[in-house]
Amino acid sequence: MPSVWLTSDTHFGHKGVCIFTQNDGVTPLRPWDTPEEMDEAMVVAWNKRVKPEDRVYHLGDVVINRKALKILDRLNGRKVLIKGNHDIFKLKDYTPYFDDIRSYHVMNGLILSHIPVHPDSLARFGCNIHGHLHSNRVMKPRGVDAKTGQILYGNEIDSRYHCVCVEQTPDFAPILFEDVLERIRLEGGSVGFRNGNGPM
Repeated sequence: MPSVWLTSDTHFGHKGVCIFTQNDGVTPLRPWDTPEEMDEAMVVAWNKRVKPEDRVYHLGDVVINRKALKILDRLNGRKVLIKGNHDIFKLKDYTPYFDDIRSYHVMNGLILSHIPVHPDSLARFGCNIHGHLHSNRVMKPRGVDAKTGQILYGNEIDSRYHCVCVEQTPDFAPILFEDVLERIRLEGGSVGFRNGNGPM
């Protein structure tokens, strides 16, 4: 039986992502010096895991420049793209490589998106599996700044959200859907629709 995999923010062909650092301003976001080196390593890691008949949900920001689109032909699996903010090319540029292209996808009572959805939109979903944040996570709010009205965030992960950006998965490769479900449960999150509020 084919497996289901999740990934996000591969940024194939992106020179900048090889220069970016994590929040400490020192640690590289990714361990490669050039986009060519990065792309090759990520293709190898992807194809070690994903079989041609498997389903892969890519949660956006797949490539950064048009030249990198052709690399998608080398990736195993039947792919669905959940468009991200950097997926800016015409639809016809992506359709040769993806079985379907969507803005979001609901699966097993979970909502898959690129950017984390607003908390008010989570009522019926157990968790939002998303990308966009790279090495960061959605954190629980700890209050509101009395002067500015800005929400202040603490250092506790908000278990209603789970990030599958390549920076948060082994070897910068797709992760099995079942492994994501286990990670959600270990963080105290919920899997499935809330309050029986699922499809009829």
